[in-house]
Amino acid sequence: MFLPSVLAASSFVEVRPGLIFWTIVTFVLVMVVLRAKAWGPILSLVEEREKQISNAIESAKRERAEAEKLLADQKTAIAEARREAAEMMRRNTADMEKFRDELMAKSRKEAEELKLSARREIDDQKAKAIAEVRAMAVDLAMDVASKLMNERMDDAKHRQLAEQFVQGVPSATSATATRRSA
Repeated sequence: MFLPSVLAASSFVEVRPGLIFWTIVTFVLVMVVLRAKAWGPILSLVEEREKQISNAIESAKRERAEAEKLLADQKTAIAEARREAAEMMRRNTADMEKFRDELMAKSRKEAEELKLSARREIDDQKAKAIAEVRAMAVDLAMDVASKLMNERMDDAKHRQLAEQFVQGVPSATSATATRRSA
């Protein structure tokens, strides 16, 4: 009950056609002015900000894709470098093994050649020594034969000549050894 008396006293509930008309006209004028002066710049600022945000998002996407591509390239390059390093180590190991084998073969060959050369030298020296001993034996035999021919020998003379021959043989052998070492 209190409500109808308040409403009757208030002018809010009364319908006034002039007030409605002027309110609509004012609203339309404010809307036109706001649209011309405020709404256009506000919308253009919002659109510009939206473009900046979308450009920033696109740029971030491009940069991320580029970074991922660079990361993938870098990982590929690292894998390739590791593979190349492993290949180089394998080749170096193989080359070192081959070089070691070649060096060992060359050393064995040189040792064998030195051994053969020394054996030839020993054989040559031995042949020379035998030839010298034979020559000395021939010389001694000729000396003995010439002495025997010049003298008539009895048993004592024969024994003395044989002893001289035996004493001469060691001195001839030491002379040959002296010649060999020289």
